[in-house]
Amino acid sequence: MSRLQQITKGQSLAARALRSGGLTILGYGGSQALRLASNLILTRLLFPEAFGLMSLVWVFLQGLNNLSDMGVSQSILQSKRGEDPAFLNTAWTIQVLRGAVLMVMTCALAAPAAAFYAAPELAQILPVVGVTLLISGLFPTKKDSANRNLVLGRLTAIDLGAQVIGLVVGVLVAWATGSVWALVASAVTTLIIQLISYHLLLPGAGNHVRWERPAARELIHFGKWIFLSTAAGFLLSQGDKIVLGKFLSLSALGIYNIGYFLASFPWLLGGMLAGRLLIPIYREKPPHESAENRAHLHKMRLLLSGGLFALLASFALLGPWLVETLYDPRYALAGGVVVLLALMQIPQMIALTYDNAALAAGDSRGFFLLAATRAGLVMTGLTMGGTQFGLAGALIGQGLAMLLAYPVVIWLARKHAAWDARHDALFWAVGIGVGALVWVLHQKTIFALSALNLP
Repeated sequence: MSRLQQITKGQSLAARALRSGGLTILGYGGSQALRLASNLILTRLLFPEAFGLMSLVWVFLQGLNNLSDMGVSQSILQSKRGEDPAFLNTAWTIQVLRGAVLMVMTCALAAPAAAFYAAPELAQILPVVGVTLLISGLFPTKKDSANRNLVLGRLTAIDLGAQVIGLVVGVLVAWATGSVWALVASAVTTLIIQLISYHLLLPGAGNHVRWERPAARELIHFGKWIFLSTAAGFLLSQGDKIVLGKFLSLSALGIYNIGYFLASFPWLLGGMLAGRLLIPIYREKPPHESAENRAHLHKMRLLLSGGLFALLASFALLGPWLVETLYDPRYALAGGVVVLLALMQIPQMIALTYDNAALAAGDSRGFFLLAATRAGLVMTGLTMGGTQFGLAGALIGQGLAMLLAYPVVIWLARKHAAWDARHDALFWAVGIGVGALVWVLHQKTIFALSALNLP
């Protein structure tokens, strides 16, 4: 009971990390459950083309978002001034200005994007969805402060509540119209509810416009490499849709997107846990300071990777059955997408905990070098694999790219005394075993992806 009280009420780093990790898993699990419920309902009310069209919308918006990211949230997490009102208000001012510029750019680029993808609906949808970029820019820094201090309970509740309301709105619009605007309405509603709730329900002072020069210099100095890193990160997270969106039909892209939605669950959960927990942990317990810190990090990595690999293996082994059970026959080929994408995430999952060591140390330049290397290799792998072997080749090329980037991961991790050779050796062995088993069981499912091949 004493140990339980320390975890649930204590203020040590370990107690806060455990609580925050549990809340992150609870929040992400609840969020994905809601997304799945929404997905299952909307796939029966809408056509595959609607999901293909919205995947192009989110590629476009994510591109604008990443290509302008100044790393405001990361700066608040790692800076020694992360609790200073002057620093926080300057960060918020930068964030608001960025959101307004992005909304204007979305409106200006809507027609060219519609012409490029031969999807006229984008010209009407993009300006409306572009408002979400301004809404996100208005989010208060109280949200980042809660993350910095690993106090995530109320934040998790707000996010889940907003998603429930967005889901209800999306389903009602889909039932009334049967159009892609249901997905637009759901996304916009969720962000508006989040904005209002963050301002009213999170503890701490509100924000106002301020420009303190030392704070701005620190934010811009740290953020210039984050800006470049997130540009590379956009290619990492959306490169598949950029390449496939140009060549696949909207229906085929919609089927691919359903497979991606399921297969990305372990990776996105891991990314969220790493993003919320590791910068504060590395900041307070740097691995270069002591063997004790490194030992604690080793235990944390084993726990995190063990859970994520169990999820990854489950999706790789059960992907076709999940798709067959959850979706109607129009989406059957998504089962092969789930299997192949899950396997291709193995190299990324092994290296998951290293990137944030650089950010916690303020080494945004090293973080950028790794992101740029990954992005270049991934785009090359997607393009060459897709050209030679179709959709399956594109996805395998993406996985091989992350494998080739692993030496750069080691370089950055060693630079910050964060590399854990025992952890990596164990999970490379696990990953190879899972990959061999999945290949034996699901070869035919993977080869069936030729029906969605690039022309």
